[in-house]
Amino acid sequence: MHFWACQTSVAGLNLKGPETMTAEDDLIKNGWEKRAIFDDPRLTEMVELYEKIGLEVHLEPINNKNKDGCTICMQQNPDRFKTVYTRKKSGKP
Repeated sequence: MHFWACQTSVAGLNLKGPETMTAEDDLIKNGWEKRAIFDDPRLTEMVELYEKIGLEVHLEPINNKNKDGCTICMQQNPDRFKTVYTRKKSGKP
């Protein structure tokens, strides 16, 4: 089991111009908060926990370009890890 803690992002804060916005910037702009990077079984546990407390959960493939520290295992098995984003439920069906 691996866990990679990530600093949460501030929603709506974009210091880049529109031409340099990333997929992550777009998620943050739409109210998503980056939580962490997980693999199973912790990934499944965290998704269930976030949903249980009433949050929407969105998973993205990891982006090895945006991480500091030891990421060798993530680089060798990128499909195994997912970045977890959450936001409050919008109330839309």
